[in-house]
Amino acid sequence: MTAEKFVAADVIRSSFSLAMSEMYRAEVPAYGTLMSLVAKVNRQTLAQDETLQQRLAATDSLDRISEERHGAIRLGTREELAMMRRAFAVMGMVPVGYYDLSTAGVPVHSTAFRPVGSKSLSHNPFRVFTSLLRLDLIADEALREEAAAVLASRRIFTGEAVTLIEKAERDGGLDQADAARFVGELLETFRWHQHAIVSPDMYARLHDAHRLIADVVSFKGPHINHLTPRTLDIDQLQSLMPQEGIAPKAIVEGPPARKCPILLRQTSFKALEESVSFQDASGNWQTGSHTARFGEIEQRGIALTPKGRALYDALLNETRARIRPAADGSNASAYEAGLADVFKAFPDDWNDIRKAGLGYFSYSLTPKGEAAAGRKLDLEMAIDEGLIQFDPIVYEDFLPVSAAGIFQSNLGDDATQDFVASPNQVMFERDLGASVLDEFAHYGEIESASLDRCLAVLDMASAAE
Repeated sequence: MTAEKFVAADVIRSSFSLAMSEMYRAEVPAYGTLMSLVAKVNRQTLAQDETLQQRLAATDSLDRISEERHGAIRLGTREELAMMRRAFAVMGMVPVGYYDLSTAGVPVHSTAFRPVGSKSLSHNPFRVFTSLLRLDLIADEALREEAAAVLASRRIFTGEAVTLIEKAERDGGLDQADAARFVGELLETFRWHQHAIVSPDMYARLHDAHRLIADVVSFKGPHINHLTPRTLDIDQLQSLMPQEGIAPKAIVEGPPARKCPILLRQTSFKALEESVSFQDASGNWQTGSHTARFGEIEQRGIALTPKGRALYDALLNETRARIRPAADGSNASAYEAGLADVFKAFPDDWNDIRKAGLGYFSYSLTPKGEAAAGRKLDLEMAIDEGLIQFDPIVYEDFLPVSAAGIFQSNLGDDATQDFVASPNQVMFERDLGASVLDEFAHYGEIESASLDRCLAVLDMASAAE
């Protein structure tokens, strides 16, 4: 089959993202309410900020805002992780970054599968934060072995999904009929299953070890536990959610509100308590409950350089040394005030951030610059003269402390536990069957390529020296 007959990976990803959103909306009606609220706030924000609207339009980011989603799943075995990597590859999604959440009391390590090219991101920037359970962090050896046996016995992908993944790998793509079947079959992996695959007693023991462990081990598949739209004003959404009957978590995770947003800010509504059934030793089904799925919203800012990220991490650590956010939200106002105060040390002007080397920017010629071909000048002079403009590169990835904060707030106030911090990227990549892309190198390449395009027109050799 010729490549022209294959459906583009970007198109398959868009179809899957839409199908996932429709399924989750049917399973969790509050998600639909959240989507409507996000759309309303985004429209209002753009109407009130013409500069923001123009900047998003100039960087091809305006159209993608309403389509933007990220999801999250939690896997149990290396085999599941490796096959998930192959499934996402069919949709043009690669693993970016390594996240160790054990440092924040959550027994998983993770990566984010997402598109990386600018055209693919503009087409549909769907991401899936994918975690692998760290069974080695379960202290109870007997329970650890039981959990491993349960996970080894389940199959989270349909046979047809695996066949289509193998076909895409063998042939180099899928035609329209196969692509549609692939989306439908893979969707089954993410579907909610009401019947547990463990006994009530084992569920209780897994739950006591850690609620997230119970969520991963107890069911037929890794149900999607949230889908996240992108907002342009997360603080406005946080304040409006209660009016829609949605109870938000106590604080917005990440940096404080700023004129120049950095990295990622996230909030969510509380996880649902859902009815599930457990089969006892006599084969009878007993009704119980499980809490896992929730709704989340994110606001994205600029991707930070290693220097910028080190400053961010230091300021966040300083804030939490002063005051740590309580799980029940009792000190939320004090924490937010402390966060805003500490982060005054991080520049809140795009040019100051750029000159300090704290963030990544995409450079482009202005119409005046296009007309100045051949002029010899350095980068700062070209910017000052209005020949080159710069726009912040959107942070497409995640923050481990924020992810853990979202997990913990939705697993219950007693879910936080101490684990020995044990990052193990080598083990994760072995289980994944591939290396993860280094996010800093990736953003740096985007910035360098944009400068090279300017260099091709202006004589700016001195800027690159």
